Amino acid sequence: MSSSLTRSTSGTANVAALITALLAACVAFQLNASMLSPALVTMGRELNADQAVIGLSQTSFFTAAALFSLFLPRLSDIVGRKKILVIMMILMAAGSVISALAPDVSWLFVGRIIQGVSGPTVPLCLIMLRSAVSEPKKYGVLMGLITAVNGGIAGVDSFVGGYFAEHYGFRSIFWLMVALAVVATALIVWLAGESKPGEGTRMDWAGVFFIVVAVGALLTALNQASALLAGFSAATLAWSVGLAAAAVVAFALFWNTERRSKHPMVAVAHLRQRATWAPLLTTTLTMTGIFAVINGIVPAFVQAADPGFGIGATEMSLLILTPYALLGWVFGPITGRLAPVLGYTRVLRIGMAGSLVALAIIGFFGLHNLGLMVAGTVLLGIMYAGTVNIMLNGLGVVLSPQGNPGFLPGMNAGAFNLGAGLSFLVLPAVLAAAGSMGGTGSYLVTVVVALVLTALALGASMLIPKPVEAEVAQ
Repeated sequence: MSSSLTRSTSGTANVAALITALLAACVAFQLNASMLSPALVTMGRELNADQAVIGLSQTSFFTAAALFSLFLPRLSDIVGRKKILVIMMILMAAGSVISALAPDVSWLFVGRIIQGVSGPTVPLCLIMLRSAVSEPKKYGVLMGLITAVNGGIAGVDSFVGGYFAEHYGFRSIFWLMVALAVVATALIVWLAGESKPGEGTRMDWAGVFFIVVAVGALLTALNQASALLAGFSAATLAWSVGLAAAAVVAFALFWNTERRSKHPMVAVAHLRQRATWAPLLTTTLTMTGIFAVINGIVPAFVQAADPGFGIGATEMSLLILTPYALLGWVFGPITGRLAPVLGYTRVLRIGMAGSLVALAIIGFFGLHNLGLMVAGTVLLGIMYAGTVNIMLNGLGVVLSPQGNPGFLPGMNAGAFNLGAGLSFLVLPAVLAAAGSMGGTGSYLVTVVVALVLTALALGASMLIPKPVEAEVAQ
């Protein structure tokens, strides 16, 4: 009896130690993604660069994050998950140092791209958690806790970033990132255990090359296409089409390479399965429909004097972004706990349906009433940030093939970034095209398009199979 209790207590302590390390890593990564948003104007002023160039430095980080997410989780299966996570944290710190010392915007780009190596932090942490916690309910709660960080640090990150930028300059934010990355590295080294289920397997570097080229070309094509919103350019259009064509060719070569490889990055049979392409399609459509609404369209509308409500950036963050992120943080562990009991796909669809209601409130009522706009974004925080985001990340882990657990989480992270890029291409384009409607008309049309895309995502989610082994039998 006492020995059993001792083992149980020891196991709990080990999991608590692991969670501490993984949370530190996820928080350090999330600050790279979100803390700079309120400091972009300050960065441009201090580096003597226009906002378009500073914005591209952000794009470079997210593009690098998407590309490294494609293969680092798979590499971690082979050489060690703890080892790869430690390397990612060290490079994150190194990139932060370079960015903090950057004499010009070119060095800022170098630093941000190096920071992007940490892109698969959240999926890699979920994989490590999955190998340490086998009990479905316990894993669900802890999964929700870790994944909720991906929606923002309860809104505090934006406020801290703005405060540091205003009082100490943008470089102080990067030094804070360095400190947190060093702390996260130390905690992982001391508290996390090593696991490498694919030890002895050869890494399919040819497959890695082609999939990275394919996704990189597609993301760059999207970024080029978004430039067309500012004005038509035949050269930009040709460059975008050429990159899109290169992406198609590279993916075809990737497919052919995987068919012939003795140690494929992912078996073609897995690519054909609904457990692979259905979650990726759902993630892409969901992000396309929702991401730019909450991170661009709504904040811009609320701050606009006409036809918006004309409130300041700080008040907007307090009313819109902070409650959204905070509720995602609160509800993440709750929905994670419910997922193994009610079913991952059922909870996902509940969140998707709730997100549709939230978008409808924002579009049909919130554009005319600030209180209802806040209500819509609050509901979106619960249903998307605290439910859909958690389930999509979780499904990437629990639906992964047993022989290749790092593949699907990495591809799913790429789908998140692809969807985000598409969202900022499609929805602003709709807003610009409908601009002649005047008043709130163009914003309503944009939200309706977001509703349609999210409804398509809900339809795609119906194709995702149940992760039976990760759920509790009823």
